[in-house]
Amino acid sequence: MKNRDLASLFEENLFVPHLKATTKDEVLVELVDLLVSQRKIRDKEIVLEMLRQRESLGSTGIGKGVAIPHGRSLASTRLIIVCGRSQRGIEFDATDGKPVHLIFMIIAPYVNRQNLYLVVLGKLAELLKRKKIRHELLGATTFQAFKQIIEGGEEG
Repeated sequence: MKNRDLASLFEENLFVPHLKATTKDEVLVELVDLLVSQRKIRDKEIVLEMLRQRESLGSTGIGKGVAIPHGRSLASTRLIIVCGRSQRGIEFDATDGKPVHLIFMIIAPYVNRQNLYLVVLGKLAELLKRKKIRHELLGATTFQAFKQIIEGGEEG
């Protein structure tokens, strides 16, 4: 998957540049509420329960200020990515113990022949390992700038 293919999955109405949440669970609720208000998912509680169960297996806070809560759900008919940012940082039980500033929630349908879910998860994790990309995403002032950073991240 190329960066531009990844970037094409992002939607402006699913971008929260200033999260109100201050805890991990509040982040999950805030982003799932957005999915409901945008009519992207059918059942808030099913999705929240799936995300909470996934977190109970081990935090999706992958370190370096990034979290990628994710899972498959019957509440979604296609892969969805919701992006949120917190300048102050949110305690997320991240692997490095540091607060999270960038959250990329991925909700995928149970069945997807191309297995796009795992490809997207891997590509995001690879891209977000780069300090320059993380720094630029935190500083982006518009959705277009945010998306261009993802699109323009060095291929590799």
